Amino acid sequence: MKAIRVHEFGGPEVLRLEEVPAPQPGPGEVLVRIHAAGVNPVETYIRAGTYARLPELPYTPGNDGGGVVEHVGSDVTEFKPGDRVYTAGSLSGTYAEFALCKNEQVHPLPENVSFAQGAAMGTPYATAYRGLLQRADAKPGETVLVHGASGGVGTAAVQLARADGLRGFGTAGSDEGLKLAREQGAHEVFDHRAPEHFEQVMKATGGRGVDVIVEMLANVNLGKDLTILAKGGRVVIIGSRGRVEIDPRDTMQRDADVRGMILPNTPPAELASIHAALVAGLENGTLRPVIGKEFPLAEAAQAHQSVMESGALGKIVLRTSEK
Repeated sequence: MKAIRVHEFGGPEVLRLEEVPAPQPGPGEVLVRIHAAGVNPVETYIRAGTYARLPELPYTPGNDGGGVVEHVGSDVTEFKPGDRVYTAGSLSGTYAEFALCKNEQVHPLPENVSFAQGAAMGTPYATAYRGLLQRADAKPGETVLVHGASGGVGTAAVQLARADGLRGFGTAGSDEGLKLAREQGAHEVFDHRAPEHFEQVMKATGGRGVDVIVEMLANVNLGKDLTILAKGGRVVIIGSRGRVEIDPRDTMQRDADVRGMILPNTPPAELASIHAALVAGLENGTLRPVIGKEFPLAEAAQAHQSVMESGALGKIVLRTSEK
């Protein structure tokens, strides 16, 4: 099979398309023919060698994919060859024509959802769900602000907020991004290029503040986030690219919480409940992954550059087929 391989940590140029043997599933494993693989910022950190958890070299990147079951292990009963699925984790990496997964890393992909949309589920939607509904414990009727509401995780968070009865605010850095956030269900949108957008958010709440902030870039926003929270408000940190200075008094005045998260810390039972909810959302149409850019597998380096650029609209995927 064709697969992207990384033999040394470094820039996007270390992503090489190679021919490697296709893996075979053992007990409790599923082999998926990948039609589309999701590209996430975390994969660029791993490739660069700067992430806390690094794989042994060489390796094939990727956890997220949409495709069809090719083979199953001897004791797998939930899936059979030919089933449409999405992957949320992989033993062998999804930047490839085939990916080996544990049974619990594979989830049904409804017929109304494309393979590219399936590739958007594993990391972005699970992260948004974990952050918004489990870590931040957002409740119907509360107001949530999603920073970066036009990206892969951001559009997912906006859709989940709307489906769960929250009043959703979103920020974006372009007119197209603001339009997309509103289309996904944001009740109010704010241009984060405007220096006064935090004041605009506060005004939109009548001065009360927001209950939950989903924060994609904490090193830029966290200090200001704490000034626009309502009493008992929560900031859940999903992304950060550096250090930040805050005034702890802003948390004291509001009894506010700052909660961090990374998806690998999710307990198995909670992860299973996340994907049960996500599959249901795909089936009933409340969740509609937005695909921004598609690259052929051979252009993984360009995809890694694109996913780190500001102003992303929706999800970036690699295609291994034309289906």
